[in-house]
Amino acid sequence: METKLADALQPVYDVCVIGSGPAGIILALEYSCLNPGKKILLVEYGGKEPAGKNTLDSSIQLKNPLYHHKPEECTNKGLGGTSATWGGRCVMWDEVDFMDRTETNGASPWNMNLFKEINQYVQRASKYFECGEAKFNLHDLPQLNGHRIAENFIEGIVTDSAVERWSIPTRFGPRYERDIVKRPNLTLLQGFEGRDFSSPDACGKCKILCIREVKSQKLYEVRAEAFVIATGAHEATRILLRNTRLFKNLNTVPSALGKYYQGHLSGKIASVRFSGDPKKTDYGFIRNNAGVYLRRRFQFSNDFLLKQGLLNTAIWLDNPLYHDPKHRNGAMSFMYLAMLIPVLGKKLAPPAIAHSITKGQKHAVNEHIWNVLRGMPGSLLTPASIFYRRYIQKRKLPGIFLFNPQNYYALHFHAEQSASPLNKMELAVDGETLVIDYKPSEADVNSVIKLHDVLNKWLQQCGCGALEYWYTPDELPEVIRSTSRGGIHQSGTTRMGCSSNTGVVDGNLKVWGTDNIYVCSSSVFPVSGQANPTFLLGAFAIRLANRLSMSIKN
Repeated sequence: METKLADALQPVYDVCVIGSGPAGIILALEYSCLNPGKKILLVEYGGKEPAGKNTLDSSIQLKNPLYHHKPEECTNKGLGGTSATWGGRCVMWDEVDFMDRTETNGASPWNMNLFKEINQYVQRASKYFECGEAKFNLHDLPQLNGHRIAENFIEGIVTDSAVERWSIPTRFGPRYERDIVKRPNLTLLQGFEGRDFSSPDACGKCKILCIREVKSQKLYEVRAEAFVIATGAHEATRILLRNTRLFKNLNTVPSALGKYYQGHLSGKIASVRFSGDPKKTDYGFIRNNAGVYLRRRFQFSNDFLLKQGLLNTAIWLDNPLYHDPKHRNGAMSFMYLAMLIPVLGKKLAPPAIAHSITKGQKHAVNEHIWNVLRGMPGSLLTPASIFYRRYIQKRKLPGIFLFNPQNYYALHFHAEQSASPLNKMELAVDGETLVIDYKPSEADVNSVIKLHDVLNKWLQQCGCGALEYWYTPDELPEVIRSTSRGGIHQSGTTRMGCSSNTGVVDGNLKVWGTDNIYVCSSSVFPVSGQANPTFLLGAFAIRLANRLSMSIKN
């Protein structure tokens, strides 16, 4: 094995990419296409066999497990990474995310110039994600412009025109494996972990990466002109924490490394009752002329968020809580019961999503069965139709949203988390275990509550509807904390900064103190915004491929 691998490896690669999730695959394919004469190595921890338990996830320790999903619920190892169970939601970030505000908690190269620059790569990213045109506002879609989320709604400090686009969903492993294999200048190495870098020379250049075969634990050396850490945030942070020698030329490790861990607060605390015609409410998905699914959401204007010092948040219409039989919907009860079946439930949804539906326990099973019986035959016909569109068709129905003739819908919030140094990742004394200390802050929770109040007042002012809260004001803070489990959208711990005093990587994603080590992971994002990070990270991967093409000389 050792001889064969040594023979297969190039003496020196132009670029070595660690991690083959969406970011790593896009980066490797883009660079390969731009530089057909250059050699690229793509290193993936997961092997070719089906993914199971792994030592990386099992060596993560959670200090506050109530507020954070288990590591194995957040990531997937193997070609394609977490896209193996990704829902396919593609969301563009907002201008406010790139504006100077306290949420960045330190000088950041995120500004309007970067926002405009990254938008140049968004359409290209859309092709990889297979989500259609890179248009994320209904005002830019003539066939849909002018329609409102509900009768009598008026845009102002609250908007309803921002949309999320949905991919097939694209499983990056099976979707792009053939493209990777066909590229003569691109080598995929599976079942290997990126371990240790050599110390940088006086110019900041690292020449060697030590990789370890997962099965045999044998060590090998890879030489490259540039190395890109494109793993998820947990592993990107762990690699840098383990390789503090990279900061030798700085004489100190950046204080931001491992800190400012962010995700999103997400859950339901209220419903909305619209006063207009139920048939005029956009409660579910819009399908454009190309067959791509879109979905609108409530958001808040940039100026309003800046003036009020509130965190960027999206709120969309949703179903009532599945586990509560009081919804009296036979189809929902049937789907809830299906999720409780161990084997079937795992196939229907990834663990974190399944947990959000079942809350990890059986609840009022007899009442759910009664809902199913009372709602026959629709209790079975509706799930059957949804099953076909969601699991059989090539472009799958992204989610399940059911029409309510009373024009009454739950509200699902997805809120930015502030950048706090108290939320962090550290290595334990063994130098391997990653210890995560994560908890939503009071500011995070208060912002969610205030923005629900803003939405409520705006809907009433428009004569459109009103919110109905599920909990008392005193109960809201702890409900928001306990339902907003982090770990699914990871950012902040190798954040971009204008210097090594405020960040870990610079505006080009290069690690401070080095000349050829880069991080292409959502961990570089200094804010979490209202959007999940995968799509934007794809655009950053394309940008980095172009930057590397210019910086690595023949």
